[in-house]
Amino acid sequence: MKNYSGFKLLIVDDNKNNLFTLRSLISRHMDIEIIEASSGEEAIEKAVETPDIDLIVLDVQMPGMDGFETAAVLKLRKRTRDIPVIFLTAAFKADEFQRKGFELGAVDYLLKPIDDNLLLNKISAYFRLIEKERQLNRILDEKVQQRTAELEAARAYLQSLIDTMGEALLVLDPNGVIKSVNRAACEMLGYSEDQLIGLTIGDVFLEETEEQSKAFFGTWLEALIRAGALKAIDARFVDRQGKQIPILFSRTALKNPQGEITDIICIAKDMTGYTREDSDND
Repeated sequence: MKNYSGFKLLIVDDNKNNLFTLRSLISRHMDIEIIEASSGEEAIEKAVETPDIDLIVLDVQMPGMDGFETAAVLKLRKRTRDIPVIFLTAAFKADEFQRKGFELGAVDYLLKPIDDNLLLNKISAYFRLIEKERQLNRILDEKVQQRTAELEAARAYLQSLIDTMGEALLVLDPNGVIKSVNRAACEMLGYSEDQLIGLTIGDVFLEETEEQSKAFFGTWLEALIRAGALKAIDARFVDRQGKQIPILFSRTALKNPQGEITDIICIAKDMTGYTREDSDND
């Protein structure tokens, strides 16, 4: 029989001789930590104070708080509610007692006098189940960590691509508020990333006419809703120092399944030193 080193078992019985017998039997076959309690109240106290108890073997007939009452309290506490319980009873009304035990969440039931091999096999079976569950959880955790690492690597790679873009990238919400920017946008406009986020596109976009003024909050948004993307236009940014920067400006809308715009992707190419003919030939 496997020794199950590292497992913890709480045995509960008001009879000291029974506790000694249980401890002696289990210790001969399993290298586990055994915690003893001689009453329901003590069992609850030990279960709460001792972390990671794996299984409870609980006598039903005890003075004061009996096994059923003890199990009911354990199931109410977040720290102990999921610990499996094996009930022990010498009662003649076995069926009635078993039904009540299972209603309280017992995983198994054994009658006294206890068959040594049966008890050991029951304990071993539940330890195997617990061990299997932990193994599956470890595999799941490893897969989650691997997937998280893959996603983080993909995010970092995408971020590096965005940061090395020569063009300025600004992501807006549907109201024209800047949500995120890349390094080129910060360098072009003379702001830090934190300073740009929260500004509106109108704060950095030159709006010389009424038509341009309405572009970001009216006509332009309506066009994006219809087309999803607008081709590059000649425009101007205004940097933090008030300097005008000629740009070639493109906009693309990202939509949710309902067709509503969630994000607006703006890309601006610095056209300083270029003519329109130069850009057309690019």
